[in-house]
Amino acid sequence: MSDITPSRGYLLRALFDWIIDNDLTPHLVVAAQVPGTTVPEAYVKDGQITLNIAPSAVRDLYMDADAVSFSARFGGVPMQVYVPTAAILAIFARENGQGMGFGMEPGADTLEAQVAAALEKGEPLNPVADDRPEVETTKSEKPQKPGLRVVK
Repeated sequence: MSDITPSRGYLLRALFDWIIDNDLTPHLVVAAQVPGTTVPEAYVKDGQITLNIAPSAVRDLYMDADAVSFSARFGGVPMQVYVPTAAILAIFARENGQGMGFGMEPGADTLEAQVAAALEKGEPLNPVADDRPEVETTKSEKPQKPGLRVVK
């Protein structure tokens, strides 16, 4: 039973579909310090970040058993986000908080072992990170609020 396929990716996709089918807004809670994770560091608090993954908030959303990736704007700056499934702590609906936390699901230990093995071998967990342009963010940057002005 130790060779069981991790279920996190499957559960994630199912819960995402369930949240969307109920006209709610899916959010991911991500452990930003997991190697291979590419998220906007300026928005990380206490080692975690919550990401809105609604179809209206992201572009090119891709979920599989290994990772979630998409393009989004953070403070007006476009960024490619990549989150290995091992870094996903929870998925929930913003409106009512319903969803699921991860960690004890079938195959969770296998998922963590795969990440540790990749790190020992020096393999990149984010296979496309080197192909993406880097967007510089600093902790001092604050998201700018949109503003209106009168034009005569």
